Amino acid sequence: MSLQALGTQGLVTAPHALAAEAGAQALARGANAVEAAIAVSAALSVVYPHMTGLGGDAFWLVSDGSLSSVRGLMAAGSAGRDYDIEVFRARGLTQIPFRGALSAMTVPGMLRGWEAAQSYSANSWGGRLGWGDLLAPAQELAMRGFPMSPNQDRTLRQYHRDLENDEDFRAQYLPNGVLLRAEENFAQPALARTLARLMEEGPAVFYEGDLAEQMLGSLRAKGSLLQPDDLRGYAAEWVEPLQLSFAGGTLFNLPPPSQGIASLMIAGIMERLGLGDADPLGAELVHGAVEVTRRVFPLRDRVVQDPRRATHPSWLALLQEDVLDRQADEIRGGLVGLLPPWQSALGDTTWFAVVDGQGRVASVIQSLYHEFGSGVVAGSSGVLWNNRGCAFFLEPSDSRSLVPGMRPFHTLNPALFGREGSIQMAYGSMGGDGQPQTQASLLFRHLFHNLDPYAAVDAPRWLLGRTWGNPVTALRLESRYDQRVRERLQRWGHTLQVVPAYSDLMGHAGILRVQPDGSWMGASDPRSDGGVAGPDSV
Repeated sequence: MSLQALGTQGLVTAPHALAAEAGAQALARGANAVEAAIAVSAALSVVYPHMTGLGGDAFWLVSDGSLSSVRGLMAAGSAGRDYDIEVFRARGLTQIPFRGALSAMTVPGMLRGWEAAQSYSANSWGGRLGWGDLLAPAQELAMRGFPMSPNQDRTLRQYHRDLENDEDFRAQYLPNGVLLRAEENFAQPALARTLARLMEEGPAVFYEGDLAEQMLGSLRAKGSLLQPDDLRGYAAEWVEPLQLSFAGGTLFNLPPPSQGIASLMIAGIMERLGLGDADPLGAELVHGAVEVTRRVFPLRDRVVQDPRRATHPSWLALLQEDVLDRQADEIRGGLVGLLPPWQSALGDTTWFAVVDGQGRVASVIQSLYHEFGSGVVAGSSGVLWNNRGCAFFLEPSDSRSLVPGMRPFHTLNPALFGREGSIQMAYGSMGGDGQPQTQASLLFRHLFHNLDPYAAVDAPRWLLGRTWGNPVTALRLESRYDQRVRERLQRWGHTLQVVPAYSDLMGHAGILRVQPDGSWMGASDPRSDGGVAGPDSV
C-alpha cells in the first residue's frame, strides 16, 4: 500500500496499512466518513495493540464538509469512584504506577464514542451500516491473525519484561511464551470473541451485562478498584470545538481535558512571529517553534484539566488575539528564559482520518496512553486496559490531582483546517508533547511553503520535551537535518540530541488534503506501518 494516494470517492490515512484498508473497504460498501472511521478504529485496536485498543479512549472531530458543522466528540473515561489520593498514599506511593491492575483505574471511553458517532451518523448523515458490518474486518484480523508490524515488534521487545507478570497479557502477546518477530502471524482469539459479541450486541455490552462483569471480575481480582457502576454510568460527550484564525482560514481542535489548546496556541504564536516565511527545513523554524513551545506548555499545564473541575473556562482567554500577540511580543523580547518548566506529557497514540465521497470528514485519535497501557488484560476478553489514570497527580493542590469521577489530562488532539467555508484538511500525529509540535510542522510546511502532503509528513522533525517511550526532556533533531542547521541551533543556545532518521520518537503523522478539482490527497508517515487507501484501491 502506498504512503500517498489521490482519491475521488473517499480516502483513509492510518498508521497501519490494514486499518486503512478496512476503512477503504467500508467506504466501498457505501459507508460515510464516520462509519468508515469506526471500522478503522476497531481495526487499529487489533493491528496496533501496543498503542490503542478497546480498553482505551478516543477523541473525534467530524464535519459534513462545512466549517459551521464541525463537532467534537470526547470518548475519554473518568477515574473510578473508589480511586482517590489516599488509595495510593496508603500504599506508600508518591505517584500513580504506570503498570499493573491498580493503574487500570479509568473507564475506557472509546466504545461509547463508537455508539455516539454511529448514532450521529445515522441521524444526521443517513448512515445504515450495523455493528456486524463495521466490526467484521477487525474481528477477522483478530481471529485469523496478520503479520506483526515492525513497530509492535520493537515495542514488545523493549517492554515485554515489564509486562509479562500478567498471565492474560502473556497468553495474548507472548503465545506459548514465545516473543514473535515482525511479519510472523499474530492472532488474538480472545479479542476476536469479544469483537464477535460486539458485532452481535453492540458496544453497550462492554459497559453492562455479563461481558462487563467478566472483565471487571478479572481486573478486580488482580487489584483494580473499578466498579460496575463506573462502567455503567459512563457516556461519551459531544463538545464545541476550539477555533483559531490561521493562514487565512480556521483551525479546529478540542477543548480540555485535551491539550488541543496548546496546538492552537503554538500555531497562532508562530504565525505572529513571521515563521511562515522561514525556511521549512531551516534552523529558524525549529528555533522559533521551540521558543513558542517553551512558553505555551506551562500555560497548558495551568488550564488543561477536566472542565467539570474548573470554575470558569480560563483556557478560552488564551486564544484571544491580544493574548497571542502579547505572547509573541514577549518571545521577541527574550522573556521566554524566565518561564517555569512544564510537566512533560508522554503517551502512545494513533491518529487517523477519513473523508468520504461527499466530502464529509472525521479526524480521530485514540490511545491506551503508555505502550501497552496498564499491561493488564481483562481476563478472557482479550481487552488490554489503559493506564491513562497515571496522568493524575497525588498532590491535592495540583490542578491535575486525582479526584474520583474526573477525567485526567489528555495529550490526544485531532485537528482540522478549513478555508472559504469548507473543511480542506484533516491532520494529526501521535507523540505526547510532540503532537502540537508536529501539527505545527505540518501546517507551516504545507500551508505556507506548499510542500505537498507527503513531503510535509516525510520532512525531518524536531521535538522538545518527552514523548512516548522516552522520559528525557531535550531538543531532539532527526539526523536528516543539515549539519549547518544543527550548528546554528547550538550557537543559539540549544542542547541537541540527534536521533536516527525516521525515528518513532517523532510520532506518526498524516494528512488528508482537498485538491482544487475536489479530489483528496492523502499522506501517511514513513515512520509508521501505515498507508493511504480509498475505495478505488480495494
